[in-house]
Amino acid sequence: MEEGGGVTKKFLYVNRRAPYGSIYALESLEVVLIGAAFEQDVSLAFIDDGVYQLKKGQATDGIGMKNFSPTYNALGDYDINKIYVDKDSLEQRGLTLDDLMNLTWEDENENYAEKPSISLVNSEELAALMEQQDVVLSF
Repeated sequence: MEEGGGVTKKFLYVNRRAPYGSIYALESLEVVLIGAAFEQDVSLAFIDDGVYQLKKGQATDGIGMKNFSPTYNALGDYDINKIYVDKDSLEQRGLTLDDLMNLTWEDENENYAEKPSISLVNSEELAALMEQQDVVLSF
């Protein structure tokens, strides 16, 4: 994948905020999908209250907002399979990997086997991941 004669840039979208109560989570998801449609090398990181964006069973009836969390299930269809969740952020909120949506992607090199998209990382791994990116956008 090349962009203007050069190498495709790596983009990391850092999600720090709860899914509802502001536009940040929805805007991030929209920008991620647009970037992937233009063949950017996209990764997502969920830290702090951003981990709630991936929580199973979101119900928004009581707050009068549309539940956009099912859209995360489409990430694999856009070849977005590098999703990193900060382990400390999960633990501080009383959550585990089992509390998050089961996001997967199909590995065409392995007969389209479904593989998990979410990886738990610690703060050192997250810092190293950020260092490897060309562009880091925080939402």
